[in-house]
Amino acid sequence: MLGITRRETLRQGLNLAGFLTLADVALPALAQGETDVPFTDYPANFTAGGTGSPRRTFDIRTIDGYSVAKDKFFVTQHFNQPEIEANAYRLKVTGMVNKPLELSLADLRKLRGTELVVGFECSGNSGRAFQGLSSCARFTGVPLREVLNQAGVGPKAREVVFFGTDRGDLDVAFRQQTYKLNQQFGRSVTLENATKPEPMLAWALNGDPLTVPQGAPLRLIMPGWYGVANVKWLSEIHLQEDRYLGNFQVRWYRSVVGVGGTGEDKDPDTQWIETEITRMHLKSAVARVRKTGNSYRIVGFVLNDGTPLKSVEVRIDDGPWQMATLDPANTKFSWKLFTYKWESPSPGPHTLVSRATDAEGNVQPTADELKRKKTFLEDNAQFPRKITIS
Repeated sequence: MLGITRRETLRQGLNLAGFLTLADVALPALAQGETDVPFTDYPANFTAGGTGSPRRTFDIRTIDGYSVAKDKFFVTQHFNQPEIEANAYRLKVTGMVNKPLELSLADLRKLRGTELVVGFECSGNSGRAFQGLSSCARFTGVPLREVLNQAGVGPKAREVVFFGTDRGDLDVAFRQQTYKLNQQFGRSVTLENATKPEPMLAWALNGDPLTVPQGAPLRLIMPGWYGVANVKWLSEIHLQEDRYLGNFQVRWYRSVVGVGGTGEDKDPDTQWIETEITRMHLKSAVARVRKTGNSYRIVGFVLNDGTPLKSVEVRIDDGPWQMATLDPANTKFSWKLFTYKWESPSPGPHTLVSRATDAEGNVQPTADELKRKKTFLEDNAQFPRKITIS
């Protein structure tokens, strides 16, 4: 169970959008007397975890609810992990605002607080990493739009840029020239997306202050978006009219997909569409298989952009798709847990796979259906798993 009750949270005056149903519900992933059935598709040298400096993956075989511990939550970044003294920290709000700001953590804590359970993944997460670049936790902070309202948004502002304190050297190509430039990490969203209720400036994870690998003392949380948009070690929020063209906005983080024709590189009938990496694409994954006697329970999770789900289904070997049960404690931006009860399976090897469908009719694709995508990001393909029943 999460470490905060509904009554305690209300007493603190927090905005619990998307969190209330989690607060008083026991988590379902582990039941007494159950044991794990090992997957047989992990290589012998597979390892998960790490210190978080500079990287950590989460072993989805250990999923047991909605809050991944701070020392287990996945970590990745492009530059350094700056250590920032919390008492000296100041967040700058600049650009097309009526009143430029410099806010301490104490200043931010005086604003209307909020908590939200958010699950997200790195856009490079996939079956290749056994979905280990994903996690879910309860974040505490202040709604982004509260800070923007305090600064006052100028009439021409259209873009909100977030800069981290982390920085490093980058090779930036322009036509036939390459420039080595020292840059800080930056990402942006439109003003429309920035002023929605959900984006938040977070200083705590599962009730504890953020760790350095998780972006202490302050990070951006964009619920429903890939990890790259959740800028860590946040130093400045800058409002401008024009699109932001930083390296990690328009060059490194995009998908290239062939539409029409044969999908071959030089086919004149194939149009190559480039899109930004923003909101998460619908994905499900089988994470655990739990056994009690001759009864088995398949446990998995869904990540998406917050669109309501229509269904999650599980298929065993070449059999029909069967409806899984979604946990009633799932919330809009948490990862969504599901289970499927598998009675008296036959001995021997089996292949298990899940697929999710959302309320807008989007169906999680197969790997074959993603073959026209040239870039490896946004890999939301179905993820077959293998076990052996003894």
